[in-house]
Amino acid sequence: MNPIVLGPLVVAGAAAFLALVISIIDRIVNDYGEVSIDINHGKKLLKVNGGSPLLGTLASQGLFVPSACGGRGSCGACKVRVLTDVGPVLPTETPYLSPQELANSVRLACQVKLKKDIAIELPEELFSVKKFKATLERIEDLTYDIKETLFRLEEPASIEFKSGQYVQIVVPPYGEIKESVQRAYSMSSRPGDSGHVELLIRLVPGGIATTYVHKHLKVGDELELVGPFGEFRVHDTPAAMVCVAGGSGMAPFKSMLYDMRERNAFPEKDIWYFFGARGTRDMFYLDELRQLEKEWPRFHFVPALSEPKPEENWEGERGLITDVLDRYIKDRVGKDKGMEGYLCGSPGMIGACIAVMTKNGIPESSIYFDKFA
Repeated sequence: MNPIVLGPLVVAGAAAFLALVISIIDRIVNDYGEVSIDINHGKKLLKVNGGSPLLGTLASQGLFVPSACGGRGSCGACKVRVLTDVGPVLPTETPYLSPQELANSVRLACQVKLKKDIAIELPEELFSVKKFKATLERIEDLTYDIKETLFRLEEPASIEFKSGQYVQIVVPPYGEIKESVQRAYSMSSRPGDSGHVELLIRLVPGGIATTYVHKHLKVGDELELVGPFGEFRVHDTPAAMVCVAGGSGMAPFKSMLYDMRERNAFPEKDIWYFFGARGTRDMFYLDELRQLEKEWPRFHFVPALSEPKPEENWEGERGLITDVLDRYIKDRVGKDKGMEGYLCGSPGMIGACIAVMTKNGIPESSIYFDKFA
């Protein structure tokens, strides 16, 4: 191997090994005894054994802070505001914290070790997050790389959530994976069905959770789900919803659309849903959404293919979804009540759609998104 490449790998490996040794020695040598966690200025006061990361300790007490990586410091989701001195911000935290968050004493809960009494602030909605035992009731292929999974919650449990929110699935050890991991997925089920959770899971090459779901998970298997989490939701205004997704980004919109239809919620909103894919093999729910469009006058469904093949006989919109979106906003979407953007997908897709939306008069403050990590 090239010495230029080998050098950084050796340093990184040595640093990781050293961190592990320090952690083990610290756990053996230091007994931090009982410490207290003051949450939201006395709203909750916990007495716990010191020495473990804040994230896992809160979870052991039934308080679940979002963490897509399961506490390994690689997702930056488990942010909490720490009101007491717990030492300097670690290099593992800084990539995930903005200057404003750093100034406001925000830390990653998985990187804060409980060595003494601590005071923190958590969003109030996290108090309602629960861990559910669930059984896989159905698993079906939607495309070659996306599965629809339906979990039945163990009775009498039920989940209360708003369409657009997500849960974390706890994937047990399997094969060469020796520890459980948690990953976040948007719910595609309706809030009205509180006894089930439906998720659309795309296979990511090398992904621990997605490989488990696609290659190992079977009907009847039991898993744990943690949630609900997230602020992605429909806003109560008369402005037209301009929604864009691709692939498994369909999930929160399926939940939103069928929930709105079922409850006749936000009746003044027109809804435009743009769904982009390369070819027909990446498309799904086409018939279902076209039927919904026929039955629901204020809903408009615009599927588009960027690379359709002649043999696919595609009769819908063609081109990049951003170009289709641009044309429709200019020519078709009603603007008399204003417009709001709703996006779910990769960071690149979201950034490109935001540029199109703002260029066409949608304020950035009225664009909401669920970004895949």
